[in-house]
Amino acid sequence: MEHAGRPVRHENLLRSIWGPPYSNEREYLRVVINQLRKKIEDDPAHPFYILTESHIGYRFREE
Repeated sequence: MEHAGRPVRHENLLRSIWGPPYSNEREYLRVVINQLRKKIEDDPAHPFYILTESHIGYRFREE
C-alpha cells in the first residue's frame, strides 16, 4: 500500500518479506500473491487490485 500505483520489483518484495537470501525466489512470491488475490479480489483470475507488471514485479492499484 505504501507504493500504491507504482510497480515494486520482485526482488524488493522478496527481500522485505523473507530477507536477502530469498531475493531470487520468485515462486514464493507468486504463491503469496495468488493467496492474497483469492482473499481480496472478486475474480482472482482477472485481478483488479494486485496487478502483475511483467518482468518487473507487482503493483497495487491506486484508487
